Amino acid sequence: MVPSVERFHVAMDVHDHVVELRPVGEIDIATVTAFRAALWAAPARPVLRVDLSGVRLLSAAGVRALVATHLRVRARGGELVLTDPDPVVARVLRVTGLHRVLPVRCSDRSGALPDRDQGLPGRAHELVACAA
Repeated sequence: MVPSVERFHVAMDVHDHVVELRPVGEIDIATVTAFRAALWAAPARPVLRVDLSGVRLLSAAGVRALVATHLRVRARGGELVLTDPDPVVARVLRVTGLHRVLPVRCSDRSGALPDRDQGLPGRAHELVACAA
């Protein structure tokens, strides 16, 4: 069995208006504590962006961590935005309905994200299939 530290990690970039987290690996019962700790350790900014391109699996525990973080960020007036989910993760977001609660955006693969530093709170969000 591979230790959870080796199969999961989170990188963080802090900017003036955006904090970007990039988890890599599987988010399941063994790694959700580290994922939740990274989400909650992010400094307060208007937008907390979670780049899901490196996540191969998102379990129910990971979905609960995202919902709790969404509520926490929204309570302080910010927005949680998910970007570039893997097709398996995108399916979890659709099946759980989380894509209707949180904005899910796809990059153009050149590095620039649409509305990169702008939050669009209060809108209904549809999951767009991200091209691999």
